[in-house]
Amino acid sequence: MRAARLITMVLLLQSRPAMTAAELARELEVSERTVARDAQALSEAGIPVYADRGRAGGYRLIGGYRTRLTGLARGEAEALFLSGVPQALREMGLADAALAARLKVSAALLPSLRDASRTAAQRFHLDAPAWFRSPEAPPLLPAVADAVWDDRRITARYRRGEDVVERRLEPYGLVLKAGVWYLCARPAGHDAFRVYRVDRLTAVTADEERFARDAGFDLPAFWAERAEQFARSLLRAEVVVRLSEEGVRRLPGAVDPAAAREALEGAGAPDERGRVTVTLPVESEKVAHGQLTALGPEAEVLAPEGLRARFASDARRLAGLYAP
Repeated sequence: MRAARLITMVLLLQSRPAMTAAELARELEVSERTVARDAQALSEAGIPVYADRGRAGGYRLIGGYRTRLTGLARGEAEALFLSGVPQALREMGLADAALAARLKVSAALLPSLRDASRTAAQRFHLDAPAWFRSPEAPPLLPAVADAVWDDRRITARYRRGEDVVERRLEPYGLVLKAGVWYLCARPAGHDAFRVYRVDRLTAVTADEERFARDAGFDLPAFWAERAEQFARSLLRAEVVVRLSEEGVRRLPGAVDPAAAREALEGAGAPDERGRVTVTLPVESEKVAHGQLTALGPEAEVLAPEGLRARFASDARRLAGLYAP
């Protein structure tokens, strides 16, 4: 534990001109007294750590000392590619590897570039969880992430409705979508890949042997295709709507974008007033009512009759509210 802290201290001092005892204590999560003892230990080991005394003092490396500890390990390099998502790193148990990777990169950079990580962090930030929910990391996420990194098959128990089923899986990738973790995996004996919510896993055991990863598997492409299929599977009903030019423009922002695109591509020619009639896939009449209400008078529901009647009722109520 102390050896790792001493290495981290050297990398921190190498990446900056100087650091105060308080700054080092905060970075290393120790007391300032421990920082002083560690600096003394490094000096005794031949590493030229110099302590400036006084209120403005601190610690620095003398004479442009360079450590050879700047080579990135594979795990650290992989974690570095995710370092813009700190919450995801913590949930997968990769925060320490990412920190070590960032320190090594900073130590290897020219002095004029060493503030790059800090300036970037102050300009770009990814907040993955959805609004109005407290993100909770699934307890088995680190175990699943380890299996994904190492290409190890897992035996997983998974809640499906009221039942718990057991599956042998080849875990290919993890996706964080709106604060929810999903595992993309191929069940043993199957060619097709499937998606599992990690928070529904109740037990995970990884094999010692690795599986042969399919080189043709593309995680972003697979997820994009599966996400579109999922969104389309929810659209089990259809409504016929007549749209003004403004309604056509606003439709993709009011309903599922893929459904709007499909409806507009199948629309006929505009009428004499520039209105087009579309058949729109929707999740249900209730959902369609809420979505199309956002278009106001730019959309007229023609069918089904029940939905048209709801909008007619809304129109009468609005007329009553705004009557002079």
